[in-house]
Amino acid sequence: MADMPRTNHEPDVSVIIGAYEAMPYLIRCLESVDAQTIGPGRMEIVAVDDGSTDGTGECLEEFAARTAIPMRVVRQENSGGPSGPRNLGLGLARGRYVFFLDADDYFGEEALERMVAMGDRAGTDVVLGKIVGVDRSAAKSMWGETVERADLFDSAIKFTLSAQKLFRRDLLVRLGMSFDEKLRTGEDALFTMEAYLRGDGVSVVADYTCYYLVGREDGKQLTKSGGYELRFDSARALMKLIADHVPPGPRRDTLMVRPFVITLLPQFGPVLLGQSEAVRKHKLELAAPLMRAYWTPGLARRLKVQERLRLTCVAEGRLDLLLDILRFLKEKKKPKAVRKGLRGRLHLTYPHFGDAAGLPDAVYELTVPERIGGGKPVAPEPQTAAVFVRRLRRKARRTAGALRAALHVPRRA
Repeated sequence: MADMPRTNHEPDVSVIIGAYEAMPYLIRCLESVDAQTIGPGRMEIVAVDDGSTDGTGECLEEFAARTAIPMRVVRQENSGGPSGPRNLGLGLARGRYVFFLDADDYFGEEALERMVAMGDRAGTDVVLGKIVGVDRSAAKSMWGETVERADLFDSAIKFTLSAQKLFRRDLLVRLGMSFDEKLRTGEDALFTMEAYLRGDGVSVVADYTCYYLVGREDGKQLTKSGGYELRFDSARALMKLIADHVPPGPRRDTLMVRPFVITLLPQFGPVLLGQSEAVRKHKLELAAPLMRAYWTPGLARRLKVQERLRLTCVAEGRLDLLLDILRFLKEKKKPKAVRKGLRGRLHLTYPHFGDAAGLPDAVYELTVPERIGGGKPVAPEPQTAAVFVRRLRRKARRTAGALRAALHVPRRA
């Protein structure tokens, strides 16, 4: 282990890098840290080589020998995941803030300066810096504007739960927070959501690209590997965390959208069509206790129709209906929007709509804006009393017109 120079000075930020088989991406990662405008006197690096065999450890040590930034390098046997190196780095960090930088990725030059300034100005415990993808996709919905204090329940920050954030170290130490080393995927989502829920506010820096999320050509991102059971483990842990900290009701439903749609729902996508009957049944068995504990009508209404349909099939154990819906989606068919019921609400005609042996019509109801057939988003019409009365009058006029036509009664002048 290479130690950084001893000093009583507390840096503003500790950059924690867990690295495994990170070459050649690590080179640009380290260069981006070295180029930070916050300056070497206000930061430190804690890097953990997690048993690499491709020269990652040597690269870290060579960089530590020449950079002006105080840096500690730890080399250890492979731990099997990112949680162990991050926890070790967190235990060694001395900064007021910590940032978990993946060895494949890199910073924008002003990233740390801007995020530390935001955290100090707003007094928040978590700061999100704008992330863009390089040869891979990255979430975009949360970068609409810079916000000193974002509302977890009303904003899109709940959909960015990766560990690449600036965290106030005092929060993590005070709460005894660490990454769950038993989880092989989704450990960062669990950690970040806990910081959101238990910390004093979240800020968003959206007017500058702070972080570049890199897609590896060799496809070795850990998030792309592992069996489906790991995804259920991740969903289970995140749902329990939310339930432990937010009582039942609309606020909990709002947060539960994230694990249901991002983690659980992909297990019941078109991929299911190519899986064996045993795997299909096992997935339903794994999902059943989660659906019983956390699936609610309020949560269902926050989803797009096809999302709600698939998860309702899972909740009801209707594998037959689910497979029909998945075939419809795989063939890229588009449902029609039709009005049905006394109030004439919009429904989407996915398979088994109106089928007495299928799901209730309410499951097909359009409750949030979504695109139909690639056009502009279709939004549900507000069901006000005035709208209801107008529809009744229109229906009455149509009925009267049809009756006059049938009886050959002329319309009054």
